[in-house]
Amino acid sequence: MSTYRASVDWKLAGDFAKHRYSRVHTIVFDEGLTVPGTSGPQIVNPRYGRPDAMDPEQAFVAALAACHMLWFLDVAARAGFVAESYRDAAEGVLERGPEGKEMMTRVVLRPKVGFSGERQPSAAELARLHHDAHEACFIANSVKSEVVIEPVS
Repeated sequence: MSTYRASVDWKLAGDFAKHRYSRVHTIVFDEGLTVPGTSGPQIVNPRYGRPDAMDPEQAFVAALAACHMLWFLDVAARAGFVAESYRDAAEGVLERGPEGKEMMTRVVLRPKVGFSGERQPSAAELARLHHDAHEACFIANSVKSEVVIEPVS
């Protein structure tokens, strides 16, 4: 078992009773990394947020994409392939779920992987690498949203 920690700090700036207050906050991870946080501009009027900060929905999509990438790199290395680049233009959809609550219903990962060396994965091998990475991803195993992998060639 492992434990992960993050603290979220916010202070009032604005009129709380009228819902006219800043949603800007700071997220500090257990190793000291500090990330500016905000609400998404689709959720709350952008004037109460910060455009250069991470919102929770972006963090959710990024966590899935990063977890998949890290497992993909491990699976590819163990299979004898040499990945030299990886880029994912991941996208999440926030909408009403089956119980009528807003939720991230679908996340699409679009990884584009560059390989070097003589041994290049076939389309079937690449699909298997992504499948195995998805099955191993802790974050994907923790959510009920649909997660789709659409490798880009």
